[in-house]
Amino acid sequence: MEPQVTIQELQQLIKELVISQKETEKLFKETDRKFRETDRKINKTIHLFESQWGKFVESLVNGNLISILRSKGIDVHDTTQRRKGEHNGRQFEFDIIAKNDSEIVIVEVKSTLNVQAVKDFLDELSQVRNWLEEYKDFKLYGAVAFLTADEESPLFSERQGLFVIKATGDSAILVNKDDFRPKEW
Repeated sequence: MEPQVTIQELQQLIKELVISQKETEKLFKETDRKFRETDRKINKTIHLFESQWGKFVESLVNGNLISILRSKGIDVHDTTQRRKGEHNGRQFEFDIIAKNDSEIVIVEVKSTLNVQAVKDFLDELSQVRNWLEEYKDFKLYGAVAFLTADEESPLFSERQGLFVIKATGDSAILVNKDDFRPKEW
């Protein structure tokens, strides 16, 4: 014969179950909060790392940029890093601008270059004369610089008329073909 459970015992079991369920729910909420906090910290750390890594690659490229461009007949004499602005509600930032009195070369620097980044940069280059009016009468060239790249992006960049610069060791080198002629925007 099976033991009989009284209504009072059943009510007590239900109360204990409700209490246990509330405690479990509280633990789940706390665990979820901790996961969100951990995600936030990880994302912040990744952003800091990528930002510092990007600045490192920029400094490698910037160190040789004037001599690289002069070797291709563009006699720039100074560079500016991280030129930021806004035009008609659209934010922009150019990693490096090399210039002289009549020419500018805008350089997009990526730790890892891919075709989509090049396409995005080409879109930005088409807006430079609107965004940086002080250069509206200058000859405008573009360049991409990188530490690593997916297989097709350097060739794609060159075909678009961009200088292609690879950061190496403690400097940077131009990787365009010898007969490369840059596009003027």
